[in-house]
Amino acid sequence: MRRMFWMVALFLALPMAAFAGSSVDFTNSGGTLKGTNAGLSLSGSELIAVNGLSGLGVVTGALGSVSFSTGALTSGTIQQGGVFAGGGSFVIDGNGTNGIPNTAIFTGTFSGPVTWTMVTLANGSHNYTLQGSVTGTWYAGGTVDGAVVQLTINTGKGFFNGSTRVSSGDTNIAPVPEPGSLTLLGAGLIGLAGMLRRKLKT
Repeated sequence: MRRMFWMVALFLALPMAAFAGSSVDFTNSGGTLKGTNAGLSLSGSELIAVNGLSGLGVVTGALGSVSFSTGALTSGTIQQGGVFAGGGSFVIDGNGTNGIPNTAIFTGTFSGPVTWTMVTLANGSHNYTLQGSVTGTWYAGGTVDGAVVQLTINTGKGFFNGSTRVSSGDTNIAPVPEPGSLTLLGAGLIGLAGMLRRKLKT
């Protein structure tokens, strides 16, 4: 019985490891981050690196753009840091350079709260970090999830005043198993369990 348990656990772990290993990392730089209590939005940020898309490995250059908007501020302040509602939009566009598709690679929304954190450095100047989760559609089809981190340019000893430049950003997108794939996996595991049970009886 213990052997059957470990076999089932192994067969469960292998597909999940395959899904986890197929994530794609996008790096963006520059662009203007604007915000009020109604939400934050990024425009004009260049996609400068992609790692793991369609087996290309690491691709760098002027590859496209990243843009987004959040929901409204739900707690805290825009100057001191707070939380914005999910929703809004999040788009990664490719421009056809170096094997990157010339299309919207990812189109989605923030799937939960977006944190806006102010960090005060030792010299009294401020940096801001935006973090959130996204969900949406992949250019090749299917639903995907991801995580986003955006770092601002240091705002000096003043606070965020409604507009600042983005230093760099990172978005990691991972495929979500489709319901059909999960059903197939479940059926296979039931069959495997039945086979092992018969073997153990003999």
